[in-house]
Amino acid sequence: MAATSAIDPKKFLGRAPERLTLEEMHALAGKFIALEIYSPDTLPSRRIEALGDTVDDCIRQLGERGLDPKRFEFTRLKPAFY
Repeated sequence: MAATSAIDPKKFLGRAPERLTLEEMHALAGKFIALEIYSPDTLPSRRIEALGDTVDDCIRQLGERGLDPKRFEFTRLKPAFY
């Protein structure tokens, strides 16, 4: 668990999940990400807005940035080629 807690979530904010490298996907497997929910009114980019060990971690990060967690979906990242 020590290796996963050393991951800096800020390094991944603003990146598309499909643009993560194989090494990054392996390191982040099991982590949760927050992506803005699609709406025709907003047309959000598919970008990581929060990253954490739990959904609560993601919600906290979004709140710290002044973002409404109700506008986001939370997904657990799977290992590459799962």
